[in-house]
Amino acid sequence: MAGQFDPQKAQNLMEIEKQFAVKAVEQAQTYWNLLEKVPPRELKLTQHDDDIFNDTKKTFPELFENDNAKLIKLDEDLLKNEDAKKRWRAFHALYEKKVKDYNFGCLIRTDAEEEYGEKSTIFVTRMQFYAIEISRNRLGLNDKAHEIAKEEAAKEAAKKEKEAKAALKKKNGAK
Repeated sequence: MAGQFDPQKAQNLMEIEKQFAVKAVEQAQTYWNLLEKVPPRELKLTQHDDDIFNDTKKTFPELFENDNAKLIKLDEDLLKNEDAKKRWRAFHALYEKKVKDYNFGCLIRTDAEEEYGEKSTIFVTRMQFYAIEISRNRLGLNDKAHEIAKEEAAKEAAKKEKEAKAALKKKNGAK
């Protein structure tokens, strides 16, 4: 029989890390697609959005100071320094039994007014993602991202339509 699993001594296996990365990227793509299709103020991410928003305001009031500046542009250190880790652990505990995969890794945009990108994305827990993105949505801070996502989708649709017409023209010209 195997001994007790100690996560502190566990080795990170490359395949497991890849699976987590793939899942995080899929979640980011899904969220970006939601931002494209649904006005952010109408977007509901969990059945606990109201509680998460209110608890975020109570637990992290500094995020909402200076016209929500720290929600608009995230500072990774303010999310991950030692003091922040303690506060986030306590916040996570509120939702441990309510939100599935509450501590699973997610990608989040560091700037609410930009899309996901190599230099504008960091890794956070799912509860940090929910706390920040629900707040951004409620406060209208993701409205610009919504417009960017819609513009990208329209450009992609126009490109596909142009390619389809070119293929059809080529096919008909070949007969």
